[in-house]
Amino acid sequence: MPGQRKEAMTETSESERAGSAMGQAGEARASQSDGPESARTAVPPGRAQSIDSAVKRILEFESNSVLVALIVLAVAIGIAHSDFLAWSNIKNVLQQSVYVGILAAGMAFLISMREIDLSVGSMFGLTVIISALLMHHMNPWIAAVVGILAGGAMGLLNAILVQGIAIPAIVATLATLNMFRGLAIALSNGQQVQGLPQQSAFFTRLGGNTAGLPTSVWILIITAIVLTLVLRFTPFGYRVRSIGSNPEAATFSGISIPRVRVQALVLMGVLCGVAGILGLAFFESGDPNIGTGFELQAIAAAIIGGTPLRGGSATVFGAVFGAILLSVVSSGLVFFNVPLNWSQFATGAVILIAVSLDSLVRRRRRGQSAGLAL
Repeated sequence: MPGQRKEAMTETSESERAGSAMGQAGEARASQSDGPESARTAVPPGRAQSIDSAVKRILEFESNSVLVALIVLAVAIGIAHSDFLAWSNIKNVLQQSVYVGILAAGMAFLISMREIDLSVGSMFGLTVIISALLMHHMNPWIAAVVGILAGGAMGLLNAILVQGIAIPAIVATLATLNMFRGLAIALSNGQQVQGLPQQSAFFTRLGGNTAGLPTSVWILIITAIVLTLVLRFTPFGYRVRSIGSNPEAATFSGISIPRVRVQALVLMGVLCGVAGILGLAFFESGDPNIGTGFELQAIAAAIIGGTPLRGGSATVFGAVFGAILLSVVSSGLVFFNVPLNWSQFATGAVILIAVSLDSLVRRRRRGQSAGLAL
């Protein structure tokens, strides 16, 4: 009996080896029949999968819902008032959304790591005043660079308060909101800073048009692309999303939460400086009250665009589309002759509807995923 079992096992193993050899021979003949050209163009499976994964990540937009809502809203207003879709008005809508769009792009980073900055509007305004005052004494471009650095310094101050003194970000930035705004009013004596060299290339180029679009819109597009790449394909972006997804796991994996928090707040300050410079180039004067309320619009734009308050994920382009959506709403209300007293109510209602629809869509997707998993 043991000998019979041994012989049976030997026969089985031999048949398996024979089948394997026949399979290998068939694969070899198939590869030979493809010819040398197919051999040269063949891509290793691992590399093909990595390329496909990279392409999918680049083309993946969590902002699909807000983009669809933006297009539908714009078309609906255009049907009722054809002048809304005039190229001149579209450029105005895009121009108005630039400043909140840049702030919302930075806010997406903070919200994705469960932080928030309420002082962005005041940092924007103070950057405008500092740069405008310096332009009376130096080259406008140098003054603009100083303004951007000032924005970064304000972001660093917020970071010191949050990380160094351990004040919650929402409380610390609420305080600096009033500090920065008060400093802007004090430096300008509550008056607009005028008499700037409007013939300078800083105003004619940065505040003008390039290839049919306002230059500031191109800068917004470039900023969104760069920040998207940073968020998706750099260690910093990975750390930001990891901290928001699970702070304990991020710490356990060796991520320095304090350092990433400081970097994100400084980045927010720099973006406020960039937005402030663009605002100064367009308006050609410094208003100490400019940017009031931008903080709430930036937060709303980021949330509408698909950055959840629970953290862990973000979409920069979605935040930008959210800012454009708010600008479309504001401009559309003018075409419908809605009184100014009702404009804020209507804007808030649109924000609430957009966020609610996005929440319902996400809940439905989670339900479908759970159903498929079962």
